[in-house]
Amino acid sequence: MLQGCETLVNIDSGTGYVEGLSKIEAILVARLKALGAEVKLVASEEPAVGNIIVGTLQGKGTRNVMLMVHYDTVFATGEAAKRPFKMVGNKAFGPGVADAKPGLLFILNSLEMMKERGFDRYKTITIVFNADEEKSSLGSRTAIKKLAADQDLVLSYEPPEQEQVIIATNGIAYVHLDVKGLSSHAGSAPEKGRNAAMEMANQILQLKDLGDPAKGTTVNWTVLQSGDRVNIIPDKASAKADMRLSELSELERVQQDANRIIGKKLIPETEVAVRVEDRRPPFSKNANTDALALSAKAIYQDLGKTLEPVAMRFGTDAGFAYNPANPKPTVLEGMGIVGDKLHNPDEWADLDSIVPRLYLSVKLLEKSLSEE
Repeated sequence: MLQGCETLVNIDSGTGYVEGLSKIEAILVARLKALGAEVKLVASEEPAVGNIIVGTLQGKGTRNVMLMVHYDTVFATGEAAKRPFKMVGNKAFGPGVADAKPGLLFILNSLEMMKERGFDRYKTITIVFNADEEKSSLGSRTAIKKLAADQDLVLSYEPPEQEQVIIATNGIAYVHLDVKGLSSHAGSAPEKGRNAAMEMANQILQLKDLGDPAKGTTVNWTVLQSGDRVNIIPDKASAKADMRLSELSELERVQQDANRIIGKKLIPETEVAVRVEDRRPPFSKNANTDALALSAKAIYQDLGKTLEPVAMRFGTDAGFAYNPANPKPTVLEGMGIVGDKLHNPDEWADLDSIVPRLYLSVKLLEKSLSEE
């Protein structure tokens, strides 16, 4: 496990870096074929690059399960050479050391252990490794949704922050605000202009309460752009907000509320438009996932350890696998290594969590697949 982690971490595989992604792909494909899996490479949809690796194992049972995690990272090319894999005490460091290269190995090692134990009480096990999760899985979300639709169970191997499994994640959306005005000289004829920046500021203040804390919806304005010359009244302005949601219906609600609010303008003869862009759906809290998390908790108790089911504010590919309109598949997130400071040069993984997390992975799979 540690040797495999060192190998993967020391290969740059930032989203979009084809050379590094291809090296990781070759390693993963070889491991899957060694397990006896049928392997297909599915090209990611544009604008993403890199392949979606899909492996399939055939068993003798009745239930279908999908195991998934991504093999891209947020880190730039050269980071692996600058900060190679290292261990300090019970922690490992390096780009992707928690998010989510150990997750790849957890899946592969779990399947190897099950094979060694002669466990085949499943109809199919589908393994999905995608190359663009760190940029919203724009090129792999369709494939994930399609593959997940045929499953009874989906386990995703993103890293939890502590000894946890994740039973719900937020959806992610962007809110785009665009304002058109009229340019004019700011010194000699400001009255002839229609200041798009002023109108944008007005709209942001009006739109500051689009969120709904009771529903877990937040909208925070984070990016503002207008003008590039100090002596010109700007004729264009734009802003973006980060939106997090727990309920899919909030996308439409926020769009409708925003459309109504922007009708009230400060600067006449300006044009204002707002658009909500869905980036990643929520993996909402549900009874089936809660029940699966209780099974995971019981397995951890076998080791004399405590496992906590938690809901998290970030978004993951579990949102694409989860279907709120269908009880199947049951989805559980956070099956990876324990780690923290993700997307940061100080990202670390807890090496002491490897054994219990692998035990959890194997036992939860075997228990779930043995149920009729």
